[in-house]
Amino acid sequence: MDDDSRTARWEHRAEVPLAVASVLFLTAYAIHVLAHGLPEAWRDVCLAVTLASWAVFAVDYAARWRLSGQGHRFVRTHWLDTVVLALPLLRPLRVVRVYEAVQRRQGRPRLSLHARVITYAGMSVALLGFAGALAVYQQEHAAPGATIRTFGDAVWWTCATLATVGYGDVTPVTAAGRVIAVGLMACGLALLGAVTGSFSAWLLQVFSSEDERRAAAPMPYERPAAAPEQHDERPPES
Repeated sequence: MDDDSRTARWEHRAEVPLAVASVLFLTAYAIHVLAHGLPEAWRDVCLAVTLASWAVFAVDYAARWRLSGQGHRFVRTHWLDTVVLALPLLRPLRVVRVYEAVQRRQGRPRLSLHARVITYAGMSVALLGFAGALAVYQQEHAAPGATIRTFGDAVWWTCATLATVGYGDVTPVTAAGRVIAVGLMACGLALLGAVTGSFSAWLLQVFSSEDERRAAAPMPYERPAAAPEQHDERPPES
């Protein structure tokens, strides 16, 4: 069995555990950040679940690295997986990949390419927005001079940042918060460009199809015009 087939089998088996780990990570992280009155023992449980989810991703990364047989080249060719492993807030995006896999296995009619891009971009924005709001709220709400004091402020700031609007009414003041802001700006630009480009391509495809149908349609039948009547202009006989 070659390396590609073994890697494919491993990825097939790891889809569901990684999705569960993503959901558990986001849930535990949200409880740890938002439940301020939570007993210390439960906060430790949330932290343990967060670390366990990271361990699941680390094991998956190490297994695929070993099965690929690429050595250090694996890090360069799978840079997105490396980033996800290093940045925990991107782990919930695994849910989007599982959604695609479930649709493929059930044999349902798949959406068009443009519709899938818009759907998955929307799901990614929702997951990234929620995780980013949690992260910036954790870093900012207790910082001196912070303008992001509540989770609602963090959600508002995250929406403005992902949309690349940047009202400036609330801004991060800590170094970690600004690093998160840079990441959200980059993700917002990428996702916005993907959605805009896909929607524009869909419109062009629709208009092009309509033009082709009109060009291929037969011309309506037109009856030939009747010949004009000829009048005898000879003078009358006397």
